Formats: sequence, C-alpha cells, structure tokens
Amino acid sequence: RSPGSGLYSNLEQYDIPYPEAIFELGYFFVNPKPFFTLAKELYPGNYRPNSAHYFLRLLHDKGLLLRLYTQNIDGLERAAGIPPDRLVEAHGTFATATCTVCQRNFPGEDFRGDVMGDRIPRCPVCTGVVKPDIVFFGEELPQRFLLHLTDFPMADLLFVIGTSLEVEPFASLAGAVRSSVPRVLINRELVGPFAWQQRHNDVAQLGDVVGGVEKLVELLGWKEEMQKLIQKEKEKVGRGSD
Repeated sequence: RSPGSGLYSNLEQYDIPYPEAIFELGYFFVNPKPFFTLAKELYPGNYRPNSAHYFLRLLHDKGLLLRLYTQNIDGLERAAGIPPDRLVEAHGTFATATCTVCQRNFPGEDFRGDVMGDRIPRCPVCTGVVKPDIVFFGEELPQRFLLHLTDFPMADLLFVIGTSLEVEPFASLAGAVRSSVPRVLINRELVGPFAWQQRHNDVAQLGDVVGGVEKLVELLGWKEEMQKLIQKEKEKVGRGSD
C-alpha cells in the first residue's frame, strides 16, 4: 500500500486520481482493472519466501509459534508452510475471494487464470466481479484478528519483524503483550513503541531484516536446520513445477 513503490509503476496507463484509490471500494466498483493489474504482480506464486519466513516456519515446527500476525497480502507465510490456523492475515489474503454481488465465497486459486490473463474475475453464478479477500480502506479487518484478545496475554515472547508499525489497529499489537514479556524487533529502524515507549526488556536488531534473522538463527544454533528446511521446500517447489 505504499505509493511510489515499484508495484505502482505498471499503473501509469490508468488515470487513477491518487494511488490509494486502487484499494478503495468506491473506485474498485467503478474501475476494478487497476487493482487486478496490481494483483497480477502480487499474486501468490510470483515470489518465494526468504529466511525471515522460514525462521517463522521453524518456530512453528518446534511448537513455539502461538500465532503469526501479518500485514502482508503476498501469501508468503502460507508458501513457507505455516498452517492457516496459525496465521492472522490482518489485511486479508488472495487465498479466498468473494463475489461483490451475491457474496458467494470461492478459493482464490479458481480465478488465478483470469488475473494472470488480464481478465476481470467474474462469478460463475451471477457474473458479478469477484474480489480477492484483501482488506480495502474502510473495510473491517477479518474476524480472526480478534484472536489477539486471547493470544497476546498468553504470549511469553514477541517478535516484531520488518514493519513500519504505522497502520492501526495492527500497530497497537506491539504494546499488547504483558510488560514482563520480552519484545524483539528485527527491522531497519526503531518503530512504534520501540522508538517512543521502550521497555527494559526490549531487544532491537537494526539493519537488513533477512540478515538480522539469519544472525539470530545462527545464535540459536538452528542454522543447519534452517538450511535443510529451505532446501526441502525448494525441492518441493521444483517438483511441483515439473
């Protein structure tokens, strides 16, 4: 959702009043084409998970991941093998889609061909435009976001990785754990409460996010495990593309 990023460069052909309009329902109903042009670039499968995603997968494999809250809509957490029940995709997902007319729900994969073929996805029942379940400006967050009310009081460690912590209500989650709970920030810069409301047990690893995660993995003695996991997942992708 950041105007000026490369994702917006393909949209210059459209007469968009302002970049954020792509994620506004009013504009989408009038002209869905710019959103689907952007969606084609973001669609799951175009990018592969990196070490940061696989570190979170490793936490899950070790039974240490209570929940992963993400603002990302690229589906890379799922691609890294983190089960949907461990995920809260606060800004939505391409994994499911909903008809904007009859409200029928569909697997997002049903419309992949349309998106990749530069066609507007249409409902097979009523021919209404089908929108991926991405949260647009003004829409409510998914019901699963309410899990934070029970998750955060239970947590005994909080990782905050690669985020600006600017968008509410997501940004407030960093302050939702008990004051005795250590919070670890792996990020390019101090953000949110790490910048203006630090706790005595906060830890910050600043700089390149992937490099910071890899440094932590090494300190934990998990480097070999991580490499094996990444190799296994790469081979799985390779078999799937044969």
